[in-house]
Amino acid sequence: MAIFNRIGTLLKSNVNAMIAEAEDPEKMLNQSLIEMQQQLIEAKKQVALAIADEKRLAKQLENEKAQSDEWERKAMLAVKAGNDELAKEALMRKQEHDKLTRGFQEQWQGQKAAVEQLKSALQSLSGKIEDAKRKKNLLIARAKRAEAQKTIASTMSGMSENAAFDTMSRMEEKIDKMEAEAKATYEMASEFSGDQLKDKFAALETVEADDALAALKAKMGLAAAPAIPAATSQPAAVAETQQVAEEVAATVGSKSNLQS
Repeated sequence: MAIFNRIGTLLKSNVNAMIAEAEDPEKMLNQSLIEMQQQLIEAKKQVALAIADEKRLAKQLENEKAQSDEWERKAMLAVKAGNDELAKEALMRKQEHDKLTRGFQEQWQGQKAAVEQLKSALQSLSGKIEDAKRKKNLLIARAKRAEAQKTIASTMSGMSENAAFDTMSRMEEKIDKMEAEAKATYEMASEFSGDQLKDKFAALETVEADDALAALKAKMGLAAAPAIPAATSQPAAVAETQQVAEEVAATVGSKSNLQS
């Protein structure tokens, strides 16, 4: 028998654990309110029935009092008529109604007290339901916040924070390397591709444009005309241009000799 009791306890504990795990606070609170409302409806019905019984007893009490008074009046009428025997019978009937009156009086007072208690309990239940309605939204919000915190904590615990930062650092170094390689490739392409001779003539044209601009400013009186530099103090750009011109002339002469 002991083993079966233990198995029964184990099954109950597992079932209770599964039920507790499956419980949704929002759904449970809504269901609780529905059940409270149903209880309130039933309580109102019971109070209504109790009030009806109290009114019925009060009516029966008043009826018995009226009957007692009526038989007393008849007894007095019989006495006036000189019929004592009839008066006695009327008084005996009056006593019966007086006895019933006392019984209904007790029943009515007890029922009236019970009605007051039921009304008080009904008001208390109604107040608790209203309080539960006000608390429901707050409790649901707290439950959702707790669930969100639990989810975040579970996510954070399953993620390796150091590994994430290491990955970001490694990717940053890789991007820096890619940018440096791209810059070096562009510089090499600019330096070793294209016609260098054409670039030198372009530099010469830039110098000539600068000289023309300076002369125009001097003509307009905005700046003094640039002095013609001596041969020994030519700017580096002009000297380089002359060198390029000499190289071009030498190249052209060599091609002429070869053709001849």
